[in-house]
Amino acid sequence: MTTKVSAIIVAAGESQRMGEIDKMFAPLNGRAALARVLDTFQACKKIDHIVVVMSSKNIEECRRMVAAEAWDKVKDICLGGKRRQDSVAEGLKRAKEADWVIIHDGARPLVTIDLIERGLDAAKETGAAVAAVPVIDTIKYAKEDDMVIRTLARQYLKAVQTPQVFRADVIKNTYKFTPGEVTDDSALVEKAGYKVKLYMGAYGNIKITTPDDLAMAAALLK
Repeated sequence: MTTKVSAIIVAAGESQRMGEIDKMFAPLNGRAALARVLDTFQACKKIDHIVVVMSSKNIEECRRMVAAEAWDKVKDICLGGKRRQDSVAEGLKRAKEADWVIIHDGARPLVTIDLIERGLDAAKETGAAVAAVPVIDTIKYAKEDDMVIRTLARQYLKAVQTPQVFRADVIKNTYKFTPGEVTDDSALVEKAGYKVKLYMGAYGNIKITTPDDLAMAAALLK
């Protein structure tokens, strides 16, 4: 039996820290950041179906962009919700026939096919796998007044990225039955009691949040 893999590209953020720049359509070495994400998922042979979740401000622009490209795997473009997890929930509604679901931030344009495929392989162990990289800096745990409580053991710390890969029943049941507010899909899966496998991400798989991040992404592409 063949398995069907759906990718949900979450791109419904408001780009509040980007100033006048909309990070989804920001030019990145001649290509819009979101277009670079979709290029990669389209080219990945293991992806069957792509859902793009957009804000109301950007959904028509996204539709125009998809219509002008040869992304035949992009089957659905839908509106997101107020929170990131609400946007993911909307995307999950469109992944009805999926056996596996990959969730990726539209603001991570340097994702690679290798990163996607290694996530699918890693997820076979527990039904959930997340790209992550070892933390390089020393991390301090501090109070709101910036007084240090303790220094955390760096060897146990990982910075989580996307893609995040889940067996479809795991992520759908989690979103349906597990309450709480999170900014990371795997955190909700953990809360539901599932084991999450970390696999090696990429330090170059940066998330564009500020104009400096956009400049860094352009430099990495060169």
